[in-house]
Amino acid sequence: MDEFISVFQNRQGMLLETIWEHLQISLLSLIIAIIIAVPLGLVLTRYQRVAEPIIGLTAIMQTIPSLAVLAFLIPFFGIGTTPAIIALTVYGLLPILRNTYTGIQEVEPALKEAATGMGMNSFKRLTKVELPIAMPVIMAGIRTSMVLIVGTTTIAALIGAGGLGELILLGIDRGADLNLILLGAVPAALLAILLDFILRGFERVSRRAGFKSFAAMLIIAVLIVASPFFFSSAKQADLTIGGKLGSEPAILINMYKLLIEEETDLTVELEPGLGKTAFVFSALKNGSIDIYPEFTGTAMVTHLEQETNSNEKSDVYEQARRGMKEQYGMMMLEPMTFNNTYAVVTKENLAQAYDLQTIGDLKRAEDEVTAGFTLEFKDRYDGYAGMQDVYHLDIDNVQTMEPGIRQEALANDEVDVIDAYATDSYMVEMDLVTLDDPENLFPPYQGAPLLREDTLEEHPELADILNQLGGSITDEEMRQMNYAVDFEDSDPVDVAREYLTEHGLIEN
Repeated sequence: MDEFISVFQNRQGMLLETIWEHLQISLLSLIIAIIIAVPLGLVLTRYQRVAEPIIGLTAIMQTIPSLAVLAFLIPFFGIGTTPAIIALTVYGLLPILRNTYTGIQEVEPALKEAATGMGMNSFKRLTKVELPIAMPVIMAGIRTSMVLIVGTTTIAALIGAGGLGELILLGIDRGADLNLILLGAVPAALLAILLDFILRGFERVSRRAGFKSFAAMLIIAVLIVASPFFFSSAKQADLTIGGKLGSEPAILINMYKLLIEEETDLTVELEPGLGKTAFVFSALKNGSIDIYPEFTGTAMVTHLEQETNSNEKSDVYEQARRGMKEQYGMMMLEPMTFNNTYAVVTKENLAQAYDLQTIGDLKRAEDEVTAGFTLEFKDRYDGYAGMQDVYHLDIDNVQTMEPGIRQEALANDEVDVIDAYATDSYMVEMDLVTLDDPENLFPPYQGAPLLREDTLEEHPELADILNQLGGSITDEEMRQMNYAVDFEDSDPVDVAREYLTEHGLIEN
């Protein structure tokens, strides 16, 4: 409990900011869902032949996994709040649409007949009789939708939309840090309960006030969502730098920002923790971000889908640089020294028990060990797919998990072998054994700034500024910086600033 209180005190600012972002995204998604679903539900009561197919379609849309929806939207809308709000709106439609339709349909037929007998046309009967009576049912659907949206909004952090999911993802990335996970999960649950309580009040009032209660709720929600536009005067940044999940990308993008703002008048916005390689690369392609740190080996294997002509660092970089320019119109600037290549690691006691020294030695234990690999590593040729081909492995039990979970699983003896990165801080913390790669399956993975050619044409000074990091940062330096963020809870910007200051790249 003391640890949780300490984490809460250290991250109060971040917590308040993410709660507000979570509320904003959730309410905006709910408003859009209401604007779409309520009128549609009312129209369907007049055209009942098409009602069930349309309601059924919204039900099918709700069954699509949220991550799949986000991944589909990124190429069209980029990263950030726009695709998140679209996805959340889709998830919020069904309860509102179904309850609107059902609420109107369940109005007593005698009341409808009486209204018609009094000379009311269809529209007047709807607004004067059916809608006021059905309003509690409609409000109940809105309540259900609100709770669903608030819970799903945590996923939005994967594409840089913010919200309490940022804290949860940070906790997972820090090796399943329960305090950080709880710091994000508990407020999300409390926010859902609070909003449900408030909407329950509007639902009760709607039994007496009818449509007035609905209108009041909608106006309040719109005012909350619109408030930043009235009070914020922030200008849009000149450049947006994104990063994958993890301490290392967070440190590097802060270095880029500090260097650029030190030597130019450009303003830089950071989008850390954008998720896996595919998400961040899509964001760069469609212009949602302008720069992000990528690895030479990832550029070759994942983006270009090519084998490296050599395992020499300089050759791999040059091949990646040429390929990214020719195929994508992107510029890969000079790489840093550290080589964050993939590694297969295990605990020392298991390595001794099976005499494991190389990846190929796993063959003698493949029926008895459990591997914990990230989904990305399992699917890549410079990963488990290549291990199967090059080292003829067929590990009997392979479990996929998020990067931040795997070391925790290894520490708890839930898995025996994991994939890792050479500069990961927990390699030292847990005293892990790295299995040699004599066949050079894993190509060099040197970090380098990746940006679109048009960005460099608009800001040619960026090349000289960011190339100052070229040839700097050793494996050990990167490992120690990652350790400071992961295990000492240092802020990535402070770690980045300290390195740049010590090496004379920025003024203290």
